[in-house]
Amino acid sequence: QVQLVESGGGLVQAGGSLRLSCAASGSTTGIEVMAWYRQAPGKQRELVASITSDGSTRYSGSAKGRFTISRDNAKNSVYLQMNSLKPEDTAVYYCNVERITVSSWGTSYWGSGTVVTVSS
Repeated sequence: QVQLVESGGGLVQAGGSLRLSCAASGSTTGIEVMAWYRQAPGKQRELVASITSDGSTRYSGSAKGRFTISRDNAKNSVYLQMNSLKPEDTAVYYCNVERITVSSWGTSYWGSGTVVTVSS
């Protein structure tokens, strides 16, 4: 029903910046929460940041102060501006959306991920 395509990942030096984008398509009505998760090799997937339909945001402790999440409902997109990147930020970053409708209630969708590598 919902397809998510991430972009913006790449290789960057420590202290640099990247801007991740995620575009949703398909049945995009009723999307309540859009979020970014990440998973490093050998580690569990963790929530980095999330944003609700009314603009409320949440950040992980490591992301707070460095990352900024935003969304453009007209474009069905969510963004993650990452500044002051550290090697420990290296991971596959995944876009996630939660869609709430009368028929689906609460359904979560995932993108395929975009790789972020931060060199020392």
